[in-house]
Amino acid sequence: MEQLYYSLLVMLLGVLGCVFYFVGSNWLLIMIFPINHVSNEKMAKNIRRAAAIRPWLFLGPALFFLGLYLVYPVFDSLFLSLHGRNGEDFVGLANYQWLFNDNEFIESLTNNLLWLLIVPALSTFLGLIIAALTDRIGWGNIAKSLIFMPMAISFIGASIIWKFVYDYRAEGSDQIGLLNAVVEYFGGTPQAWITIPFWNDILLMVILIWIQTGFAMVILSAALRGIPEETVEAAVLDGANGIQIFFKILIPQIWGAIAVVWTTITILVLKVFDIVLAMTNGQWDTQVLANMMFDWMFRGGGDFGRGAAIAVIIMVAVIPVMVWNVRQANAQMEGR
Repeated sequence: MEQLYYSLLVMLLGVLGCVFYFVGSNWLLIMIFPINHVSNEKMAKNIRRAAAIRPWLFLGPALFFLGLYLVYPVFDSLFLSLHGRNGEDFVGLANYQWLFNDNEFIESLTNNLLWLLIVPALSTFLGLIIAALTDRIGWGNIAKSLIFMPMAISFIGASIIWKFVYDYRAEGSDQIGLLNAVVEYFGGTPQAWITIPFWNDILLMVILIWIQTGFAMVILSAALRGIPEETVEAAVLDGANGIQIFFKILIPQIWGAIAVVWTTITILVLKVFDIVLAMTNGQWDTQVLANMMFDWMFRGGGDFGRGAAIAVIIMVAVIPVMVWNVRQANAQMEGR
């Protein structure tokens, strides 16, 4: 209970602090640029000045902490990536040279590319199909709630759930893992699934697909409901069947939403870490870039230089996707 009271106290102080800052800064602004007991010309000038300063005054703390927690780590990571294990000895590009000659990095890069090819595509596709189907049934909202529910589970929690699904016991023992129980029921041989190269990667991807399908479904369902009914009715009158309407009428009109969902999941995949850490810790050829960065940065004594170099690679890989996403969003807004 003590921790609960402490958390509530911190939240209360945070809210009161924000109120005090906004009210106090606004009062200070009015004191500096008064609008009472001054000439009309002076009042108009002060109103313009205050209006120009107020947004920056209100955004100031947010911009400061954003810079502190987002911008500063970027430059610090670049700095560390050019230094040795202790982060002090300058080594130039030696960490990057090591990186591209390291077999584990090549394995991680290959696995990340495999994740990029499969997870965003299947999550978006399944989300789109489910969104289209659930909009046509009476209990669609209940189905959507159940499918969206995994989004409320942490990646570690979801990994533990699926660890029981993939659990392996020696042949002849009772299988508590759902997958092996099904395999054994149909006469197959139980397998230690997460130790089988390539297939273990696919099984780890299933976990992220299970989580992200609900996200894709919600976004795409909203986009589908925004499509004018007239276009669908016109297609029906022209003799189009359900499949033609779906692929030639509906999808082109929500392509912007599909692109946003796809790129959002792509960025998430590039940073995937929790699932691999909880399920295999990068063993059995399942290593990915984020987990490799964690290993080098915080394990085995730590190597700040090599860990930071991997972090920079991840950041560079994410930037083009983010830029494309922002451009698509801007183009969509301009189109409106």
